[in-house]
Amino acid sequence: MATKTKVVNLAKMSRLFQLIETSGSLDREKAEITSKSYKLMVNYGIITPVSIGMYALLPLGMRILNKLINLVDKEMANIGAEKILLPALTPVALWKKTKRYDSNKTELFMLKDRHQKEYILSPTHEEAICNLVSSIGRISTKSLPLRLYQISSKWRDEMKPRHGFLRSREFIMKDLYTFDTNLDNAQHTYDLVCESYNNIFKQIGIKYTKSIGDMGTIGGLLSHEYHYMSDIGEDMILQCPSCHFSINQVISKATNCPECKNELRQHTAAEVGHTFLLDTKYSQPLQAMFMEQNKLKPMVMGCFGLGLSRIMTLALEILSVNNEIRWPIKLAPYTVCIIPPKAGSKEESTSIYVEHLFEILRKRDIDAILDDRTHHTIGKRLLFARATGYPYIIVIGKAATQSVPLFEIHDVNNSTCRELSLEQMNDYFDNIDFKN
Repeated sequence: MATKTKVVNLAKMSRLFQLIETSGSLDREKAEITSKSYKLMVNYGIITPVSIGMYALLPLGMRILNKLINLVDKEMANIGAEKILLPALTPVALWKKTKRYDSNKTELFMLKDRHQKEYILSPTHEEAICNLVSSIGRISTKSLPLRLYQISSKWRDEMKPRHGFLRSREFIMKDLYTFDTNLDNAQHTYDLVCESYNNIFKQIGIKYTKSIGDMGTIGGLLSHEYHYMSDIGEDMILQCPSCHFSINQVISKATNCPECKNELRQHTAAEVGHTFLLDTKYSQPLQAMFMEQNKLKPMVMGCFGLGLSRIMTLALEILSVNNEIRWPIKLAPYTVCIIPPKAGSKEESTSIYVEHLFEILRKRDIDAILDDRTHHTIGKRLLFARATGYPYIIVIGKAATQSVPLFEIHDVNNSTCRELSLEQMNDYFDNIDFKN
């Protein structure tokens, strides 16, 4: 009689809402200029298109996003930023006060309510946050600096959406807004947030570049952009091969590095973060003021964005190989996939070790999923687990029937495979940094 695992409350592949597509899925988005990341995210159930430039995040996609959010939340907490959530709709009247409405109108989604009041589906929230802060009333210097951030959907009426979340109409962004008493303090906050962004990108583990940025319609005194190098990017950056000085080509008039005079090299890149030292551009017209020596003064602002859905897309684009997804360990939907024997096989009795393996992982707070579709061969499930992007795969196969049971552990990102006992498995996972 077949031995069944007694493990309960496990994530199981048979229960996963994944919408696997192997053909025809890309026809649903004919306007899309496809990329490797887009194809893989759709075909392996990370996202699914619902309209031109708009996507549903499926359960695996949500797990990836939530891991990224958790990483960001911890870094924001380290700099004393508080999390809020602003309405998606911003009154047009606020954008008119800052004179940004007319300069940005073509990419805005706009609507009217039943009272004919006009709103914008917000692509960013500088006006909204200033309106919120000004509604509080008088703020003293003791309450500053103030650092407020949110993670939410933003909207942009793209003329030609493409590459999935890289250039979409709805996207997920972390936007932080800071308020200080003067420019020196605001510069300190700016530097602090930039260092926090560096920490986030270092933890993700993909090489990134920080460049002097284009201030565009947001404006301000100073701006930096964070990029991943990628052929599907839409930015051109100029970088010094010696000292790594980097600048967006849009704002550069020089061909040589201002630091060491070497010739700057051109690279195609995709923006994943942007920081701005705003000064009082928004706080002054929207009356975001503080009280100092019985005088009201406009707060000096900074704003800082991270494109979370873009980071997900580009991580996959950069790391993936052929027709297989690769995720950074800290963003993978599940860190480990366990594959038990096929039903009816000679090795089926070794399914009892599923419980032992999950216990090893649980004690280390390592998330795992069980591919319990045992009507499929181990080989077929192994190929699927690799393609879906689980960094570690444990196979319970023939070696598990030995007097000292051994289990295959596949380190997919490093293309290695070893056979380990349960005791060795404990040591193996003790030596890997999985946590955010």
